[in-house]
Amino acid sequence: MIFGLHPVAVGILAAATAMLVLTPLLLIVLDRAGRLNPKLHTDLWARYKSWLVMTPLILLPLAAGRLPAIAAVAILSTLCYREFARATGLFRDRLVSAVVALGGLLVTFSIADNFYPFFHALTSLVVSSIVVLSLFVDQPKGYIQRVALGIFAFMLFAVSLGHYSYLANDRLGIPLQMAIVLCVELNDVFAYCCGKTFGHRKLAPQTSPNKTIGGALGATVLTTLLFATLLHLIFRGSPIDHPVHLAVLGALLSLTGQCGDLVMSSIKRDLGIKDMAATIPGHGGFLDRFDSMLFVGPILFHYLYYFGALEFAVPARVFTGG
Repeated sequence: MIFGLHPVAVGILAAATAMLVLTPLLLIVLDRAGRLNPKLHTDLWARYKSWLVMTPLILLPLAAGRLPAIAAVAILSTLCYREFARATGLFRDRLVSAVVALGGLLVTFSIADNFYPFFHALTSLVVSSIVVLSLFVDQPKGYIQRVALGIFAFMLFAVSLGHYSYLANDRLGIPLQMAIVLCVELNDVFAYCCGKTFGHRKLAPQTSPNKTIGGALGATVLTTLLFATLLHLIFRGSPIDHPVHLAVLGALLSLTGQCGDLVMSSIKRDLGIKDMAATIPGHGGFLDRFDSMLFVGPILFHYLYYFGALEFAVPARVFTGG
């Protein structure tokens, strides 16, 4: 291990650094070969400059340990919720927004405390609070919409991303979280490349016209192979290090990642907007960039938890005592 990091984590950091160094060289070659039109040239360079900033902001907190990783996911969750609330108008309902925000803070605390029963209980407690407390506004008109948006936001950004955050408590949390982030992002790249190469039939033309069945299948195959390989290196010799488990986990990551992207596309089309925000040049908002992460955490966490692959490195109830 280097600086106490798992070899897979070191490899991912090295690969990310190499990609950041080589990408501008590749763009220059493509530009001189006449393969980039002015619009594509501007878009690709904007995306690269954004990744130049985002990559260390994503990977370094994960490499720093469990509390920095948990804090980083909490910040991401908050930023995504902020964009969602503004796009949907939920921010105008201050009571619902306050309950969602408080629920998010409690979820983060339960994760940092490694208090899984409390983490699990917060889903029903916060959802019930949103439903009941919304009554005190005494505005029946729009009640269903306010409550539904609040519950939807809490489940997406606090609970779903919280499951990914909870992996930071695992003994192998650092390489596992890094592997998930890497594969989720490359899953999008694989889908795009495979779609351009042999994708003809549209996957969901009304939801996301650019996505194809060929791109989705190609991404599933390539991402499954990559994630299964990384998991083999992370869980080497453990019961989860079996071809069936590795293949299932890889396929689940790819498919749920693509579902997250489609869900956000549906929301944006329903709202009649192209991007949730314009925070990240070339990408849109945080939610546009990280929508593929939304459903990956819960499915992987519960799969690994069910088969006994998670070994928490800290005792339960670190702060509250157990």
